[in-house]
Amino acid sequence: MSIDLNADVGESFGPWPMGEDESLIPLVSSVNIACGFHAGDPLTIERTVALAVIAGCAIGAHPGYPDLVGFGRRDLAMSPTEVEAAMVYQIGAVAAFAQAAGTELRHVKAHGALYNLAGRDPAAAEAIVRAVLRVSEELVLFALPGSPMIDAGRASGLTVAVEAFADRAYEADGTLRSRRHADAVIDDPAAVGAQALGLAQGRGVEAVDGSRLDIRPDTLCVHGDRPGAAGRARAARAALESAGIEVAPCRR
Repeated sequence: MSIDLNADVGESFGPWPMGEDESLIPLVSSVNIACGFHAGDPLTIERTVALAVIAGCAIGAHPGYPDLVGFGRRDLAMSPTEVEAAMVYQIGAVAAFAQAAGTELRHVKAHGALYNLAGRDPAAAEAIVRAVLRVSEELVLFALPGSPMIDAGRASGLTVAVEAFADRAYEADGTLRSRRHADAVIDDPAAVGAQALGLAQGRGVEAVDGSRLDIRPDTLCVHGDRPGAAGRARAARAALESAGIEVAPCRR
């Protein structure tokens, strides 16, 4: 039994550091590298790709809205055509750095507000799928359970990995709890480990109202932008491996 453990990384910008990438990346099996629109810059992308290569992680692009000030977590009024072009631009940037490092881009995971929009809006989901296909039909697409991206991606022939979050709270309808709420993000490493294990073992996750969500993920995410990210990733990996679950990238 195996499951992918991914992290959003490469979110520093110029001289402003964010995250604990050097200690976090060796703990996961896949990385989602910011592409310069919501965070990151060319040098940060290059450095993050190098860290992923050393750690043996599968490399993914993490494209989002062009919103550095809002960290890509604000909705922008972009047409599907604009979203598609922005996605191709960003995915292509990380793919080029991966190729230059002697490896390849393996997957794509949209970021923040754009990811959430594509979880409920078929037009946005289809724009993302078209962009991924334009870069490579071999890429794996990460998507929320029940997302229009799952249907659009599979219909297009892409491999789709259902993603769940070890460090986020869920609403009863399966959506992620808004970050406007203080309990939206799980900071306690033990709780992150327990949630990761429950999801990996097919037991789903408890929503904030106490109901149980039947989520069966292919990949689990731990965020890299908050303090203590490495500790939470370490707890998730330890919980999985102690139960005999291998941590490995998604199959294509």
